[in-house]
Amino acid sequence: MSHVAPAVRDKFETLPVELKNAILERDVVLNTIYDLMRVLEQIVAEGEENPS
Repeated sequence: MSHVAPAVRDKFETLPVELKNAILERDVVLNTIYDLMRVLEQIVAEGEENPS
């Protein structure tokens, strides 16, 4: 189960719903903005590997 710490929640909430759902499906723990950036970079890299 994913967790978004209060320190990151404001930034997380600015993301589109589809992106937030994709992040939460990964069962990640987001304690810092750097944790959020890492997950976003992973999603981008996966998108580049598997273009639709």
